[in-house]
Amino acid sequence: MERKRVELPLGEMDQDGSFSGYASLFGTVDLSNDRVERGAFARSLAERGAAGIRMLYQHDPNEPIGAWTAIREDERGLFVRGRLAQGVKRAREVLDLMRSGALDGLSIGFRTVKARKEASGGIRRILEADLWEISVVTFPMLPGARVERVKGFGAREALPTIREFERWLTRDAGLTRGDARAVITRGFVSLTRERDAAPDDPSALARKIRKAATLFQ
Repeated sequence: MERKRVELPLGEMDQDGSFSGYASLFGTVDLSNDRVERGAFARSLAERGAAGIRMLYQHDPNEPIGAWTAIREDERGLFVRGRLAQGVKRAREVLDLMRSGALDGLSIGFRTVKARKEASGGIRRILEADLWEISVVTFPMLPGARVERVKGFGAREALPTIREFERWLTRDAGLTRGDARAVITRGFVSLTRERDAAPDDPSALARKIRKAATLFQ
């Protein structure tokens, strides 16, 4: 079992202990001279799905702290969304550490299925990896990212920046960049007024945004 740690933004921490971020970055050489290629996790995810990948603390199999609700590859890397188990003491401690910025790394535990070593530079390209678990960790192997924002319980959060909103529209809501920009320039204000109408149903908001983007054309 190999491990690759990534200093990646975990994204926002919701009131129910949910958070999102990236567990791996494609095409980036880490401190052990390895580079994970896009598509490396495709077979593993198809076979196991998010429910079959464990969420651990510091790669300790005796420290499960929650469950992953979504894991997928995109152009940037391995995007993950999970929820900490608030009934577990360690998970509550992890939440506090995330909110304070003391804990902000993600790390994958996997078995290399297919890899190729480049003649020049000695970089190992990981072409296929059998993913078993993703951990919240202290020291990542791949530098370059931190926790962006951790949301407080019960607090009314500030609206996202335009850049954050565009990234959400394209990554999570599935809009094209053109549609996302149309929503931002013509419909962002009206949409944010309705943001709390269905706070626990992001798919409903996504459908609303897609419909709004079509009307803006």
